[in-house]
Amino acid sequence: MKKLKFGIIEEQDYYTREAYKSLRTNLQFCGDDVQVVALTSCTLNEGKSACSFNLARTFAVADKRVILVDADLRHSVIVGHRKIEFEGEELLGLTHFLSGQCKLEDAIYATNVENMDVIVAGTFAPNPTELLGGAGFKALLETLRQAYDYVVIDTPPLGSVIDGAIVAPNTDGMLLVIESAAISYRLVQKVKNQLEESGCRILGTVLNKVDVGGKGYYGKYYGKYYGKQYGKYYGEYGQEGQE
Repeated sequence: MKKLKFGIIEEQDYYTREAYKSLRTNLQFCGDDVQVVALTSCTLNEGKSACSFNLARTFAVADKRVILVDADLRHSVIVGHRKIEFEGEELLGLTHFLSGQCKLEDAIYATNVENMDVIVAGTFAPNPTELLGGAGFKALLETLRQAYDYVVIDTPPLGSVIDGAIVAPNTDGMLLVIESAAISYRLVQKVKNQLEESGCRILGTVLNKVDVGGKGYYGKYYGKYYGKQYGKYYGEYGQEGQE
């Protein structure tokens, strides 16, 4: 298998690690039939791609075999934001495979995160809706089910384009990433309705970009409660960075 390297993998503070561990645990409690999970958001810049990456990473740290599929074919940010390094002339990805330009094994890369592989978005495609809605993408997910414990799919914001709703029926459920204090209730309801109309199971929401150290409601509550309840425990056992 070909390999690539994520040049940027952020160090996570205690609150962030615990949040992703809780998300992972909650997904596992959804049942053994929840294996292919997609993430979407309402608009751009809510942190959907970062959540997708870190969720996959959290599964990998827990010794689960996981693959991250970048299905945001319109505005992929994973390659650029992660400063991906690779060998060879061209980084092949999802668009190459779905358009018949390469075999599946050529589009899957092992990464410098143990237990975590990735399929990047690939080159720009003029017909992303058709590619994601075709039989090839559905067959791809069925193949990945057999090879991995979890498949995490990053999809475009559903409040902007329909791609996420097209992907949704082929998954075991969707997570909706919502930026704290930035998205209107009406827009969230619109996106929720679109997911429901697709027949997809909504696994839950991720409230993202919450300032736990701020002066707002979440900052006061979580900063005070978790800092007091877990601060001593965490410091005493010194298990930072471990699962």
